[in-house]
Amino acid sequence: MRISKFLLIVAMLTIATAAFAQANDKNDKPQLTRFDPQQADRSLDPCQDFYKFSCSKWLAANPIPADQVAWGTGNGLQLWNETVLRETLEAAAKPSASRTALQRQVGDFWASCMDEKALDAAGARDLVPEIRRINALTSKRQLTDVIAHLHLTIPAAWAADGNQTAVAFFGLASQQDLDNASLVVAAFDQGGMGLPARDFYLKDDARSRKIRKKYLEHIAKMLHLAGEPDAQAAKDAAEILVMETGMAKVAMDNVSRRDPQKLNNKVTIEQMQALTPSINFKRYLQLVGAPAPQHYLVSSPDFFKGLEKLIQEHPLDHWKAYLRWHLVRGSATYLGKAFTDERFDFNRNLTGAKEQLPHWRRCVRNTDNQLGEALGQAYIERAFPPESKRKTMELVHDVEAALSRDIDSLDWMTAVTKEESKKKLHAIEDKIGYPNQWRDYSSVKITRASYLANLRQTNAFEFRRQLAKVGKPVDRGEWGMTPPTINAYYDPQLNTINFPAGILQPPYFDAQADAPVNYGAIGAVIGHEITHGFDDQGRQFDAQGNLRDWWTPEDGKAYIERGKCIADEYTQDVPEAGVKQNGRLTQGEDTADNGGTRIAFMAMEDRIKKDGLALDSVGTDGWTARQRFFLSYANGWCQQYRPELLRTVVLTDPHSYPKYRVNNVLSNMPEFWQAFGCKKGTPMVRDNACRVW
Repeated sequence: MRISKFLLIVAMLTIATAAFAQANDKNDKPQLTRFDPQQADRSLDPCQDFYKFSCSKWLAANPIPADQVAWGTGNGLQLWNETVLRETLEAAAKPSASRTALQRQVGDFWASCMDEKALDAAGARDLVPEIRRINALTSKRQLTDVIAHLHLTIPAAWAADGNQTAVAFFGLASQQDLDNASLVVAAFDQGGMGLPARDFYLKDDARSRKIRKKYLEHIAKMLHLAGEPDAQAAKDAAEILVMETGMAKVAMDNVSRRDPQKLNNKVTIEQMQALTPSINFKRYLQLVGAPAPQHYLVSSPDFFKGLEKLIQEHPLDHWKAYLRWHLVRGSATYLGKAFTDERFDFNRNLTGAKEQLPHWRRCVRNTDNQLGEALGQAYIERAFPPESKRKTMELVHDVEAALSRDIDSLDWMTAVTKEESKKKLHAIEDKIGYPNQWRDYSSVKITRASYLANLRQTNAFEFRRQLAKVGKPVDRGEWGMTPPTINAYYDPQLNTINFPAGILQPPYFDAQADAPVNYGAIGAVIGHEITHGFDDQGRQFDAQGNLRDWWTPEDGKAYIERGKCIADEYTQDVPEAGVKQNGRLTQGEDTADNGGTRIAFMAMEDRIKKDGLALDSVGTDGWTARQRFFLSYANGWCQQYRPELLRTVVLTDPHSYPKYRVNNVLSNMPEFWQAFGCKKGTPMVRDNACRVW
C-alpha cells in the first residue's frame, strides 16, 4: 500500500510514462530529447486540429515499439531515468566491504530480482506455505486471520478508480480525517476485484464479454501453475468470477468516488463490525498492528454490507479458492517466467502489448516502487542539481502569482469567496524534487536469497508504516511519489503540490530553454496541479485541508454551472477507442488542464515582459513567443496508445485522451485563437468556450 490516501484519488498529471522507455541494450547511451519547434507540420492548418498540427510528424516517425503499449515524446526521459537507476543499482549490487547499508539494501534487492534462474527454479515454491495456510481453514470465522496475513504480505495493486484491486476482500490504510485534516485515522475501502474497474464485470458489450472470458481462463491457468489440477482450477475460476462480479455490483462507481462528501462516512469499530459481521475487525486490526483512532472512515458502507451477503452466500471452499487466487495474482509478477508470461498474456487483452519489457527494466521499476526513497537519493545526486530546483521554484511562484491575479479578475465570483480562494492559494506548500527528510528503511530485511521474500518484507514495512501514522500528528513532509517519477500531483488534505525530480528534466523542464518553452511544458504542469486545489474536488477543501464549504451559495452555484460546461464538453465519443468518454469522470483533470494552461500562459507573458523581450516578434525558428508556448504545451501530449489500452484508459482513467488535452483546452482559449489567427467557425475556436479558471 504505497499511497495512503485511497479514499481520495490524489490528483495527478498522469503523463502515462509507464511505457515510454525504449528496450535498448544496457550499453546504449540514451539522450534526453529537447523540444523541437520544427516538429510542427506547417503544411497543416493549426486552426483545424492543433494536436495533429503539432504532433502528426512526430507520431508518424515514432511508431509504438513492440514491447510498449503507449509511446510519446517523453520516451527519452523515461529511458534516461531508468538507465541512471540501472547503473546505480548495478554498482550497489557488487559485494564490497565499503558498501553502505543503503547500497547493500537496494543492491541486494536488485540482485534478487535479476537472478532469473533462481526465480524460475523457485517457481511456486514460496507460495506453498501460504496455500497450505488457506487450505487449512475449517470455518469462515478463520477468514479474518488469513485476510490480515495476506494484507501484510502481498504487494498491493491500485486501479484507476482508486480501488486496491489486488488486496483480498477490502483495503485498509491511514487517512487524514476529511473534516479535520490534522487528525490521522484508519480508513477502510472497497477492493478485492482483479479487473481494472467494476464496469469490466458489469458491461454487456461484446468486448467486455470477451475480456471476462479471457479473465476466466487466466484465473484457471494461474491456479494451475500454483499446483491445482486443471479441472479444479477451472471450477474455482468460475466461482471466483461470480464472487468478484458480486463485489463489483455492490462497489461504488468511479464517478461517485470522485465526490469526497460520499466518501466521508465516519464509523465506530462496532458500526464497522455491524456492516460485515463475518469479519472480526477488532482482531483484524490487532493482527495488522493498527492503533485505535478516534473513529474510522469507510468509503463505501454499501460495499461492506454487500460483502457480508456474499460471504454468507458462498461456501468456505469458494472463499478458499478466492484467497488462493488473490495470493497468486498478487505474487505473480515476482515469480518465475511461467507466471510472468501468463500474467503478461492476459494483460495483453487490456493493453495490446506485443512483447514484455526487458527483465532489467521491470527490476528497475520494482526497486523504485519498493525502496524508492533509498534509490532516489542516488538519482538526485546525478540528475537534479540545486540550480534546477531554484529555477523550478521561480516558475512555481510565477504561476501562483498568475492565479492570484486571475482570481481577482473573475466576474462571476464575489469578494468573500475570492478572499478565501487566495487564502487557500497562498497556503499551498510547494514540494520540489525530493523530500527534505528521507524515509528510513533500516528495519526492512533484504537478502539475495528470495525475491518474493524481499517483496513481502517491503510490503509489510509499508503497510505498517502507513498504519503507524494513525493517531499521530500529520507528517506534512511525506511524499506519495519517488524522486525519479515522471509525474506530479496535488494533495487536497495537505494542500501541497509535489513535483518529483524525474519530471523536472527535458522535454518538460529544460534549463537551456527559454521562457515560452518551459512555461508551455512544465509551467502548464505546475498550473495543472495548482488548479487541482480549485477543481470540483479540490474546491471542497479549505486552506488547512478540511472538507468544508467555504463558498457563498451563489458562487458555489456559479462554479457548478461552469464545471458542467467542462463535463459536457468532454463527454464525447473517442473513435479510436470505440467507446465514449465520461466527462463527469474526467471533470477534475479537465478543469486542471484548462485552468493550468491559462495561468501558465499568463505567467509566461509576465516573465517575458520582466526579461524585456518581445512577445510578438518572430524568432529565428519562425514562431512568436506565444506560439512557441502552445507548441511546447502540445509537444508534451504527443502520444499514441494501442487500441486495447486506449479503451481501458477511456473507461477507467480520470484523465482525458491526450488529443483532447490539447484541442479541447486550446479551443477554449482566446489567447490561442489570437496567437495563431484562428477565426470564428474553425474547429479550434469553440462557440461555447468553457472556462472555470
